Amino acid sequence: MSTLETKKTTKTVVKSGITFGTCLAMVISYTTWHSVGWAIFHGLLSWVYVIYFVLRY
Repeated sequence: MSTLETKKTTKTVVKSGITFGTCLAMVISYTTWHSVGWAIFHGLLSWVYVIYFVLRY
């Protein structure tokens, strides 16, 4: 595997991880609080909110 291929693969994985974390945070938030505003805010926090939710509840 060349260096260029490795960088491209790493970039794709990181991008997917960020998107998944945001989506997960928004779904957890909406199902818990039933508020689109909170879902957007928690989506911005992404993995921070997911980890908080797991530790708290």
